[in-house]
Amino acid sequence: MRFFKNFLLYISAFVPMYALVFVKLVIELINQNLTFNVLNTINFVLHILLIGLGVLGFLLNVPLNRGQSIEIEILSKHNITDQHFLGYFSLFVFFAIPLDLSLISGFVVYIMILTFIGIVYINNGLYYINPLLNILGFNFYDISYQEKGKDEKRNAKIFYKGELEIENKTYRVNLKNINFSFVDTRKKSE
Repeated sequence: MRFFKNFLLYISAFVPMYALVFVKLVIELINQNLTFNVLNTINFVLHILLIGLGVLGFLLNVPLNRGQSIEIEILSKHNITDQHFLGYFSLFVFFAIPLDLSLISGFVVYIMILTFIGIVYINNGLYYINPLLNILGFNFYDISYQEKGKDEKRNAKIFYKGELEIENKTYRVNLKNINFSFVDTRKKSE
């Protein structure tokens, strides 16, 4: 189940790109630059499916995540969203705009690029590089924290929707995996 949720989180990272490609296909269809043939039908269906799976991946990993939760006090924070977002977002522009997906060669290259990026993304635990989360208002932080009732200081990478405040606050954190966690905003305390 963990691999499935992580795979869907990878798919969710590309939802903005899938939407761009889908809009491009619709505009080409409206302008009659594109006809419905087998490949173009596969493109439409594939992008609708990928957008749906990406949304499902987001829902399973953020609002519906019922993973183990601990209470922590954040000692320090460093917002590192910008270190990862722009480089990844440029991938969208790189192959969402110029590739001609109405050609079999363009479509095959598109699928191969997504596959190669997916292998690197999943094998290296790069789940925190997710432009969809940033577009939805989540920031990515490198923090040091103490678990409530313990003296040991630890470091972690976490997602938090909005600006993370650390003075006199404790947070409930849903432990996702060793690479990152989501702060459960419904369970924070003053």
